[in-house]
Amino acid sequence: MKFKLRNLNIHFDHAALKPNVTKQAIARLCHEAIEYKLFAVAVNPFWVRTVAEIVQGTNVKVVSTVAFPLGANRTDIKIYEAARAVSDGADEIDMVANIGWIKSGEFAKVEQEIANVRKSVPFNILLKVIIECSLLTKPEQISAAKAVINGGAQFVKTSTGFSGGVTLEQVKVLFEAVSGQIEVKASGGIKTARQCQELIECGAIRLGSSSSVAIVQELQQLT
Repeated sequence: MKFKLRNLNIHFDHAALKPNVTKQAIARLCHEAIEYKLFAVAVNPFWVRTVAEIVQGTNVKVVSTVAFPLGANRTDIKIYEAARAVSDGADEIDMVANIGWIKSGEFAKVEQEIANVRKSVPFNILLKVIIECSLLTKPEQISAAKAVINGGAQFVKTSTGFSGGVTLEQVKVLFEAVSGQIEVKASGGIKTARQCQELIECGAIRLGSSSSVAIVQELQQLT
């Protein structure tokens, strides 16, 4: 698959997920996404309403995390968090799966939790499930991807970025595992245009990065 770099901006979820992010930084994130025509802004739940107000009337989508970054919340808390994010203005949910269940081989529980969260939000809200590939073996990545499919989510996402960065091999494994049934989002340590191109050519359709603007500016300097 050959990818045209000039279209890279529409693949970005422009992220600000560190605990020390300020209101000013969130506003800047939103205005950058609008200016550079990025696909979405990804933030922690507290900031969803603020982001929704700033990007209202634009094409920029609002992404809220759920159980971020550990995934170790109770299922009922994940359900509430997802539903509340949608009521605050989120268009998409990036939920961290229960990594302990994945490592324990309890994939039926992983699948059921995803299904419960999926049922808690409207059908038009995209659900992406983060499986933290850096903590998983290849067989665990494949089985987790299958659980994401069976749970009814629309994306499997490689990582939070808090436990290691994304690799091309992880994206290849997930892309093959999902067999076109759902999409793949790559995130964690994405900092260059070349890296973005390689990830997309391996099968990722969305990219989560806090360096989105720097990457787009890099491309602009090359044209």
